[in-house]
Amino acid sequence: MAGTRYEFTAELWRWAARAEEWVFVRLPDDVSADIADVPRPRAGFGAVKVAVTIGGSRWRTSIFPERTGGPYVLPVKKAVRVAEDLEVGDIARVGLEPLDESG
Repeated sequence: MAGTRYEFTAELWRWAARAEEWVFVRLPDDVSADIADVPRPRAGFGAVKVAVTIGGSRWRTSIFPERTGGPYVLPVKKAVRVAEDLEVGDIARVGLEPLDESG
């Protein structure tokens, strides 16, 4: 799976379960299924390490399932949202690469 790059567009949304400002995008179902099909060691919350590109911003983080059997979600940190002039409800073009455990 390392070396595979996915590109998609997704809407930014705020996680309503917390008072802090946590903003995410949902990965498309087919991308989530493809990533979930790859066996990997168990990580907290089913997390998968990824490299992400939105506009001119590139960073490493983890994606995790929104719920059991649900799509993966990607946190979009404030520094990226400010740099790329993105707000909740905007559509972002996302490049995402799963990383191997040494990634």
